[in-house]
Amino acid sequence: MKPNILLVMCDQLRGDALGCTGNWVKTPHIDRIAREGVRFANCVTNSPVCLPARISMATGRYPHNTGVWDNCPYELPEGTPTWMAAIRDSGYRTSVFGKTALHRGGPDLRKFEYKLHSYGLDDVDEIRGPHASVDVICHMTERWKSLGLLEAFRKDMKERGGKNRTLVRPSVLPLAEYYDVYVGQRAKDYLRNYNRAQPWFCWVSFAGPHEPWDTPEPFASMYRPDDMPDPIPRPASRRRGATGELDRRFAESPVGGIRNAKDLRASYAGKVSLIDDQVGQIVAEIERRGELDRTVILFTSDHGEMNGDYDLIHKSNFLNPAVRVPFIVTTPEVRKSSLVGAVNDSPVEWFDAGPTLAEVAGAKLNYTQFARSVIPSFENPPSEHRSFAISELLEEVMYLDRDWKLMLNRKREPYRLFDVKNDPNEVNDLIGVAEQERLIKELKGEIGERLKQTENA
Repeated sequence: MKPNILLVMCDQLRGDALGCTGNWVKTPHIDRIAREGVRFANCVTNSPVCLPARISMATGRYPHNTGVWDNCPYELPEGTPTWMAAIRDSGYRTSVFGKTALHRGGPDLRKFEYKLHSYGLDDVDEIRGPHASVDVICHMTERWKSLGLLEAFRKDMKERGGKNRTLVRPSVLPLAEYYDVYVGQRAKDYLRNYNRAQPWFCWVSFAGPHEPWDTPEPFASMYRPDDMPDPIPRPASRRRGATGELDRRFAESPVGGIRNAKDLRASYAGKVSLIDDQVGQIVAEIERRGELDRTVILFTSDHGEMNGDYDLIHKSNFLNPAVRVPFIVTTPEVRKSSLVGAVNDSPVEWFDAGPTLAEVAGAKLNYTQFARSVIPSFENPPSEHRSFAISELLEEVMYLDRDWKLMLNRKREPYRLFDVKNDPNEVNDLIGVAEQERLIKELKGEIGERLKQTENA
């Protein structure tokens, strides 16, 4: 019998913001998934910004293949081959609840469900992120309207713009109607009522913990700002040599510009714990159905959030808070093996989730793509999944292995090198250090070879 598949995805969840990866956020339910599975500790997103990351996830193709380098007016063409369609075609009933960002659609998402059907998703309840929900109609916002909540939500979101972009205060939405609760409860209800003979694939795609910092009570008060980790200070910038997107971000955000970083982190942590609570309820529903022992669960996020580190917020750079994401997999076989609770530090790229889930579904991917299933690494742990991972943004590229991170600008000039093992906070840039010139040349060559191998897709 084929296993059921639960894909849980967050938006803007940084890799260290779980109980099992850091020490500042309580996530007992997600931690349980890690205890009963394998956590890949060295996963990076294919792009530290929403649209290119999600297009790469759906297609298994890099930004340099898709041409999607940043958020832009792009949508996945109807009928594009995806691993989701392959899973559906292998006998699954597929569903999605939450944010996809795979199509532009129009002002009413309900009229464009056929696009998601064409990507391989049968049952759809789609939302946009919190900012886009101000103007986009969906089942969730229509519910808010019927409850007299929509205008208050719109007013609240408008007040969080401009100079108030780091405003921290609870949402005007009650907890039961908050967007991440809506997504979690729709998925839970769907599974509770699922009665088909087919195995199910359920993609739960939370819009959080993406900003704004609007965590509702009681989660808004769960964490004290003083208990949050201090933001990583920005190191002094080099005055010579190549520059890149990170330097542009630094220039736009002055040192000391994020004065309430610990408040941001406390709100963010509360939102992560809220999502964890929803994950716990979904898993409990699967247990109630007697299906947990034949369900595969994969937990991940599209990119991270700076939360005041280096005096930056949001993402769009290759530093760890933005580019590293959680990647946790548990399968019925892993739960019964010595692998349970293992941590694999082999580099992983975010879009590897697609072929991983296709493999457990017994689905074949009969189209050109470059993502790789992590399942083979379960057979001979701690085997190497990838020798290095790359991430791309605005025609720049980043290299990461267990020891080194190198950033190249769009001219393919090296502009940051970090010893990630001995300098995990990435504050000591080694560009310009004579002893590292040979290493930089080698890593740049590895990047060039990867791009060459994948350029013609």
